[in-house]
Formats: sequence, C-alpha cells, structure tokens
Amino acid sequence: MMENIATASAKTTRRGIPAIPEEIRTEILRKSIHLLIAFVPGLAAINLGLAVGLLTGGVLFYATCESLRMEGFSVPIISKVTALAARRRDGDRFVLGPVTLGIGALLSLLLYPNPAASIAIYALAFGDGLSSLVGKSFGSIRIPFTGGKSVEGSLTCLAAVFIAAFAVTGDSPRSLAVGIAAMVIEAAPMKDFDNIVLPVSVGAIASLLF
Repeated sequence: MMENIATASAKTTRRGIPAIPEEIRTEILRKSIHLLIAFVPGLAAINLGLAVGLLTGGVLFYATCESLRMEGFSVPIISKVTALAARRRDGDRFVLGPVTLGIGALLSLLLYPNPAASIAIYALAFGDGLSSLVGKSFGSIRIPFTGGKSVEGSLTCLAAVFIAAFAVTGDSPRSLAVGIAAMVIEAAPMKDFDNIVLPVSVGAIASLLF
C-alpha cells in the first residue's frame, strides 16, 4: 500500500501536476545547450575569426573533458552537465552530440557566405533543436523509416527554419523552400551526425537560392 502511494507521489509534483518524464527533462537540457549555437551568427557578424576560434576551442575543450570523464576523471560542471544530458542510447560511451554540434556550426561559417551561413546555423539551432523537443514531448504520428521521428516534430522543423530564413532574408517563397528541405533532411535517421549533415545541407541549398 505504502509502495503504491510512494510510486504515485513520484509521478506528480507537490501541487498535483504530473512530473516531467526523465527522458523529456534530459531532452530539454540537451536542446537548451543546442539552442545556444544560435548566438554564433551574431558573433560572426562582429568578428568571424573570433567565432571560428571559439567554436574550434570549444569543440577541443569539450572533447578533452569528455575523454577525461570516460577515464573516470570528473571535470567540474562540464562532466556533470554532460552526464545529465546523456541519452539512454549514449550509455557509458563518449557523448558525441556537442562535438558534432560545434563542427556543424563551424563548417557552416567556413563553407558559406551570409545569408546562407546564418540560415544553416539557425536550422541547426532552431530546426533540429525544437523539432526534437516537440517530437519527444508531443509527437504522436510517427513517420516510417525515420527512426521514430514524428510529423509534429518535422512540421516544427519546417516552421522554425522558415521563420529563421525569412527573418534573415525577408524572402518568403525561398525561405519556405529552405524550410521544406530542412524538414526532409532532419527526418533522416542520422543520430548525432544530423548536427553536421543538416546545417551543411541547408547551407548549400540556401547558398544556391539566395
């Protein structure tokens, strides 16, 4: 009896509101980090070299910290946040997401001029970030052969990239085309490597359109 009460209590907050599932809490933390990459275009507009340097240094620093964590050494704050943000599929392995996130933004800056570079990075930050969060939180209609992606998440990606591209260019038809392309690319089951494939692909399409 007491165990049943304790179990029921664990599923609700003190005010009787259902607690957020652990998977969703993890996803919120992951995508909060993910969204920070949206500051890169603004920084690059001020100083491109500084933006490239910070991204490169950040990737190397994180990779070092994560390697130390794998060896049993805890780096204050970094190792704790990484462990909290790790998904079940990561297990006890090297958490690759932040590395591919930084590389995706870095390649966007190096490969494309503006506005394509900015659109590519916003697609990474908002398109990929919000689609995953919405899909895991509210997704109910699964898309076959996508590794569990949902219609709700894909439409969120389309909307987020369209809004970002339109905000940068003011061109609604071509922004919609970029949004649709981003939605299709993001739906592919690429795991952490979508952090690279999505911005590089969207940047290429945006550079052709704009």
